[in-house]
Amino acid sequence: QVQLVESGGGLVQAGGSLRLSCTAPGRNFDFYTMGWYRQAPGKQRVLVASTTYIGNANCAASVRGRFTVSRDNAKNMLSLEMKSLIPDETAVYYCNTNPGTYYNWGQGTQDTVSR
Repeated sequence: QVQLVESGGGLVQAGGSLRLSCTAPGRNFDFYTMGWYRQAPGKQRVLVASTTYIGNANCAASVRGRFTVSRDNAKNMLSLEMKSLIPDETAVYYCNTNPGTYYNWGQGTQDTVSR
């Protein structure tokens, strides 16, 4: 089983930026499309961005133009660059395959956007 590890979260003021990373130590993402998900307090986990193996990226409408998802297959790393963050985007961010979540969920990384 692939175990995912997310990092890069933190506390940022509204309008600020964060860059998240996701790896699978000792494994690779294979040819799966990989996605970033987030779960805000009291809400369901939702997909915010995804990228295919060859780098075709897609972002949810609410983050389009502010979030950029990318992957480095040689380094087995998935990234999410987030700009102009808003308080409502405070959440735990996770990575996994998409569609369908075939890997074990990691611990996620907490992003807190203050007003």
